[in-house]
Amino acid sequence: MLSALEVVTTVVVGVMVGVEFSVAFVIGPILDALPEDSGQLGHAHGGRMLGAVMPVWYIGSLVLVAVRAVAGWHHQGTGLVVTAGALLILTVVMSLLLLVPINNRNKTWTPENRPEDWKEQMNRWNRWHYVRVAALIAAFALLAAALTCTP
Repeated sequence: MLSALEVVTTVVVGVMVGVEFSVAFVIGPILDALPEDSGQLGHAHGGRMLGAVMPVWYIGSLVLVAVRAVAGWHHQGTGLVVTAGALLILTVVMSLLLLVPINNRNKTWTPENRPEDWKEQMNRWNRWHYVRVAALIAAFALLAAALTCTP
Protein backbone atom coordinates (compact mmCIF):
# COMPACT_ATOMS: atom_id res chain seq x y z
CA MET A 1 0.00 0.00 0.00
CA LEU A 2 2.84 2.39 0.85
CA SER A 3 4.42 1.80 -2.55
CA ALA A 4 1.18 2.69 -4.33
CA LEU A 5 0.90 5.88 -2.26
CA GLU A 6 4.48 6.78 -3.14
CA VAL A 7 3.89 6.27 -6.84
CA VAL A 8 0.63 8.27 -6.86
CA THR A 9 2.25 11.08 -4.87
CA THR A 10 5.28 11.19 -7.16
CA VAL A 11 3.14 11.19 -10.31
CA VAL A 12 0.80 13.94 -9.04
CA VAL A 13 3.72 16.14 -7.98
CA GLY A 14 5.64 15.30 -11.15
CA VAL A 15 2.80 16.33 -13.44
CA MET A 16 2.39 19.57 -11.48
CA VAL A 17 6.11 20.25 -11.85
CA GLY A 18 5.80 19.59 -15.58
CA VAL A 19 2.97 22.11 -15.90
CA GLU A 20 4.90 24.78 -13.99
CA PHE A 21 8.07 24.03 -15.99
CA SER A 22 6.07 24.34 -19.20
CA VAL A 23 4.61 27.68 -18.08
CA ALA A 24 8.13 28.99 -17.41
CA PHE A 25 9.99 27.65 -20.41
CA VAL A 26 7.38 26.99 -23.12
CA ILE A 27 4.07 28.82 -22.69
CA GLY A 28 5.53 32.08 -21.37
CA PRO A 29 8.05 32.50 -24.18
CA ILE A 30 5.39 31.64 -26.78
CA LEU A 31 3.00 34.25 -25.36
CA ASP A 32 5.79 36.84 -25.14
CA ALA A 33 6.57 36.33 -28.83
CA LEU A 34 3.01 37.01 -29.99
CA PRO A 35 2.34 40.31 -31.75
CA GLU A 36 0.85 43.41 -30.17
CA ASP A 37 -1.51 42.75 -27.26
CA SER A 38 -2.03 39.03 -27.89
CA GLY A 39 0.66 37.96 -25.42
CA GLN A 40 -0.68 40.09 -22.59
CA LEU A 41 -4.20 38.82 -23.21
CA GLY A 42 -2.87 35.24 -23.23
CA HIS A 43 -1.07 35.80 -19.93
CA ALA A 44 -4.28 37.17 -18.40
CA HIS A 45 -6.30 34.18 -19.61
CA GLY A 46 -3.64 31.76 -18.39
CA GLY A 47 -3.65 33.50 -15.02
CA ARG A 48 -7.39 33.02 -14.73
CA MET A 49 -7.33 29.41 -15.87
CA LEU A 50 -4.29 28.17 -13.95
CA GLY A 51 -5.10 30.42 -11.00
CA ALA A 52 -8.26 28.39 -10.52
CA VAL A 53 -6.71 24.91 -10.66
CA MET A 54 -3.18 25.26 -9.29
CA PRO A 55 -4.11 26.00 -5.64
CA VAL A 56 -6.00 22.69 -5.48
CA TRP A 57 -3.09 20.89 -7.12
CA TYR A 58 -0.49 22.42 -4.79
CA ILE A 59 -2.49 21.68 -1.64
CA GLY A 60 -3.41 18.20 -2.90
CA SER A 61 0.24 17.44 -3.58
CA LEU A 62 1.21 18.68 -0.15
CA VAL A 63 -1.48 16.53 1.48
CA LEU A 64 -0.29 13.44 -0.42
CA VAL A 65 3.30 14.08 0.66
CA ALA A 66 2.19 14.54 4.29
CA VAL A 67 0.15 11.32 4.19
CA ARG A 68 3.15 9.47 2.74
CA ALA A 69 5.45 10.88 5.42
CA VAL A 70 3.09 9.80 8.22
CA ALA A 71 2.23 6.41 6.70
CA GLY A 72 5.86 5.57 6.10
CA TRP A 73 7.36 7.28 9.14
CA HIS A 74 9.51 4.28 10.08
CA HIS A 75 10.49 3.41 6.51
CA GLN A 76 13.59 4.41 4.64
CA GLY A 77 13.22 7.49 2.47
CA THR A 78 10.91 9.34 4.83
CA GLY A 79 13.53 12.02 5.42
CA LEU A 80 13.55 12.67 1.68
CA VAL A 81 9.76 12.89 1.66
CA VAL A 82 9.71 15.30 4.61
CA THR A 83 12.30 17.49 2.88
CA ALA A 84 10.22 17.41 -0.30
CA GLY A 85 7.21 18.45 1.79
CA ALA A 86 9.18 21.36 3.24
CA LEU A 87 10.03 22.49 -0.29
CA LEU A 88 6.38 22.23 -1.30
CA ILE A 89 5.42 24.35 1.71
CA LEU A 90 8.04 26.89 0.58
CA THR A 91 6.46 26.99 -2.89
CA VAL A 92 2.99 27.52 -1.43
CA VAL A 93 4.26 30.37 0.77
CA MET A 94 6.13 31.89 -2.19
CA SER A 95 3.02 31.61 -4.30
CA LEU A 96 0.78 33.28 -1.74
CA LEU A 97 3.18 36.09 -0.87
CA LEU A 98 4.93 36.79 -4.17
CA LEU A 99 3.20 35.32 -7.21
CA VAL A 100 -0.53 35.31 -6.48
CA PRO A 101 -0.77 39.07 -5.85
CA ILE A 102 0.79 39.78 -9.26
CA ASN A 103 -1.33 37.09 -10.91
CA ASN A 104 -4.52 38.48 -9.36
CA ARG A 105 -3.79 41.85 -10.91
CA ASN A 106 -2.65 40.39 -14.24
CA LYS A 107 -5.73 38.28 -14.79
CA THR A 108 -7.91 41.40 -14.85
CA TRP A 109 -5.74 43.37 -17.27
CA THR A 110 -6.75 44.24 -20.79
CA PRO A 111 -4.85 46.47 -23.22
CA GLU A 112 -7.17 49.28 -22.13
CA ASN A 113 -6.75 49.02 -18.34
CA ARG A 114 -3.31 47.53 -17.72
CA PRO A 115 -0.88 49.68 -15.75
CA GLU A 116 2.14 51.26 -17.36
CA ASP A 117 4.49 48.99 -15.44
CA TRP A 118 2.68 45.79 -16.44
CA LYS A 119 5.76 44.35 -18.17
CA GLU A 120 7.88 44.98 -15.09
CA GLN A 121 5.27 43.21 -12.97
CA MET A 122 5.22 40.26 -15.36
CA ASN A 123 9.03 40.10 -15.34
CA ARG A 124 8.96 40.06 -11.53
CA TRP A 125 6.39 37.24 -11.63
CA ASN A 126 8.61 35.30 -14.05
CA ARG A 127 11.69 35.68 -11.86
CA TRP A 128 9.85 34.36 -8.79
CA HIS A 129 8.27 31.62 -10.89
CA TYR A 130 11.74 30.38 -11.94
CA VAL A 131 12.70 30.12 -8.27
CA ARG A 132 9.46 28.28 -7.54
CA VAL A 133 10.05 25.87 -10.43
CA ALA A 134 13.56 25.12 -9.13
CA ALA A 135 12.13 24.31 -5.68
CA LEU A 136 9.42 22.12 -7.27
CA ILE A 137 11.98 20.21 -9.32
CA ALA A 138 14.04 19.61 -6.17
CA ALA A 139 10.94 18.36 -4.33
CA PHE A 140 10.10 16.03 -7.21
CA ALA A 141 13.66 14.69 -7.32
CA LEU A 142 13.52 13.95 -3.59
CA LEU A 143 10.22 12.10 -4.00
CA ALA A 144 11.65 10.09 -6.87
CA ALA A 145 14.73 9.27 -4.78
CA ALA A 146 12.48 8.17 -1.91
CA LEU A 147 10.92 5.58 -4.23
CA THR A 148 14.27 3.82 -4.44
CA CYS A 149 14.43 3.55 -0.63
CA THR A 150 11.28 1.48 -0.21
CA PRO A 151 12.12 -2.18 0.37
